[in-house]
Formats: sequence, C-alpha cells, structure tokens
Amino acid sequence: MMDEVSIQRDYFTNIAVGYDMNHSIIDDHWVAFAWLEGLFHLYGFESCCEVGAGTGRHLLGLQARFPNTRFIGVEPVEAMRQQGYAKGISKDVLVDGDGNHLQFPDESFDVVVEFACLHHLRYPDRVIAEMLRVAGKAIFISDSNNFGHGTLLVRQTKKGLRNLRLWSVFDFIRSYGRRYYISQGDGVAYSYSVFNNLAQINKACAGGVHILNSSRLAGRITSDLLTSASTVALLGLKSEVSKLGSRYCQ
Repeated sequence: MMDEVSIQRDYFTNIAVGYDMNHSIIDDHWVAFAWLEGLFHLYGFESCCEVGAGTGRHLLGLQARFPNTRFIGVEPVEAMRQQGYAKGISKDVLVDGDGNHLQFPDESFDVVVEFACLHHLRYPDRVIAEMLRVAGKAIFISDSNNFGHGTLLVRQTKKGLRNLRLWSVFDFIRSYGRRYYISQGDGVAYSYSVFNNLAQINKACAGGVHILNSSRLAGRITSDLLTSASTVALLGLKSEVSKLGSRYCQ
C-alpha cells in the first residue's frame, strides 16, 4: 500500500496536463499573490525561491512583473515541472527538489514563498524551518486555516477543541488514524492551519509578522481571524527592514 507522499505525487502527476486550466479562476491564493506583488515593490526583494512551485504559474507572474529579480522554483513532481517548461520556464529556474531539504545555503534568497503546499504535508514545520533557513529577509505563506471553515458552530467547536489541546486527538479519530484526507479536488490533504506554525515563525522573525485574510469570499470577518478567515497569507520578516525598495519610493 502506498504512503501518502506517493499517493499525492501520483495525484499531481495525473492532473498535471490540465492543472493550469482547472486553476485558471481567481482564487484565494491570487488575492495573496496581489499582496506579495506589493511587498516586492515595498521591500525591493531581488531574489525569490518558491517552494512547491507546481507548473510555475506564480513564478511566471512574478517574473513578468519583476524581470530583474532572480527566481527559483522548487517542485518535486516531474510532470508538473514539464508543464512549466512547456510554458517557457527555464530548467534552471524550475528545479527538482524537496521542501523538507532545500538544496541551497543559508540566506540564499531575499524571500522564500509558498502557495497552498503546506496543507499537503504531514510535517509542515520542517518545510517552514527550511524556508526560514534559506531566506535572508522574509518568508511568505499563503495557505489554509482549517479553524475558519464551516458554520459558526463548527468553527467555535474547533476553536474550543484547540484551546483544550484536544484538536489533534479529534482529528486522529475522525481520520481513522491517518491524519490526512483524500479528495478528487485536492488529493492528499491534512486539516491544516497556518496558525499552527505561528509560534515557530514568530520566534524566527524578529522584524515582525503580518497576517492577511485572503479568502476571496470572506463574508463577515471578526477580530478573531482564527475562526473567520478560511485562507490566510502571512509575511514574516526575519529582521527589521530599514530601507524600503526603490521601486516603491519613486
């Protein structure tokens, strides 16, 4: 029986050809992308690595807007990379690699980003640790917040279980011990929240952490993003940025 990593890689191999067409609508991660574009202007990032780059659709968007910036995308599924190459992305830009063990020295890039890959991983903290290691200035995360999904009652119940430190036990039971779920639309996915890794990111980001509700269909957002934002984007600054990017200041 295949493990969940093999199942997920087979899933993305099988959907690679139609991936871009099936993800052509403006979704939550494009809301986050728009914020990221502004951050490039604000902080003047000159190099960027994307973890879990897929077919390179975010890389292409960033390259078009910032042609003088050095970009690298890391993607473990060959079929997804092949779709990126067919769109004109260089093999030197979209490379084979594993987010758990990035093949770059410390602080190789100004910013390291990810879009919707952490909720596919059993140990997202390991990937975030690698992102923080190879980032010189900042990391940017756009991913799910499982505590913001469902009706008000469901969300409050989830929060209560989390506060009582019982969420992990509940998730273990309802997933029959697997902790992951399989769907036609997302393959293997875990019930994940960016807030799960907030303490880890806060500890490493002395320059501050900013969080944005990026749900395109946000509805009414309360002061408690944990229970009202189904998708969030996060910027973690490793140190204080004293100089804003010249592209923003002009």
